[in-house]
Amino acid sequence: MSPVRVRQHVNPLARKFQNPVLSPVWEEIYAQHHQPLHLDIGCARGRFVLQMAQIESNWNFLGLEIREPLVMEANKLRDEMNLKNLHYIFCNANNSLRFLLSTLTPGTLQRVTIQFPDPWFKTRHAKRRVVQPQLVTELADYLAVGGVVFLQSDIEFVAVEMCDRFREHPAFTKLGTEEWLVENPLSVPTEREIATQNKGEPVYRAIFTKKGA
Repeated sequence: MSPVRVRQHVNPLARKFQNPVLSPVWEEIYAQHHQPLHLDIGCARGRFVLQMAQIESNWNFLGLEIREPLVMEANKLRDEMNLKNLHYIFCNANNSLRFLLSTLTPGTLQRVTIQFPDPWFKTRHAKRRVVQPQLVTELADYLAVGGVVFLQSDIEFVAVEMCDRFREHPAFTKLGTEEWLVENPLSVPTEREIATQNKGEPVYRAIFTKKGA
């Protein structure tokens, strides 16, 4: 399948991205809808969760992406591979996440990844970054106790800001004593991660876990 060409940057505050997405019927999406769910926010072409879904067939995987052509391409590839534990949704996570998560069976969301999000370098564009306090609160409300959030970026200030947002929320605690994880704890690296490491540049990683009541 030839790759779809799309804009690299999409403004999530644009008017066309302000309508929350309707939640699918999960029983129709996943063959085993009660399996634990891994949510990948900002999945781009979806190759990371595509590989994860093949490796961990006892998990369900959901990729969220704001660029619709990438979602269409990813779901087409999923269908060609006949993967029944993988789905992609075109949406703006910053206004659709609660609508989606609130319809899940409680306790199924157990792992979240936010990897190499658009940095929006300019300070005046900070409100366009995906990890906002509201998103952290929504994950806190629906992530299972003991569930994990894995963050990584090749831009240090972005990684610091993401960690600060989760550290500030009382439901989350950072795992480990080191500032950044040296290795990726997951079995599949993203395409951006591979490219960054091939250039000899650092990747900033951290894991947070949901605390009990």
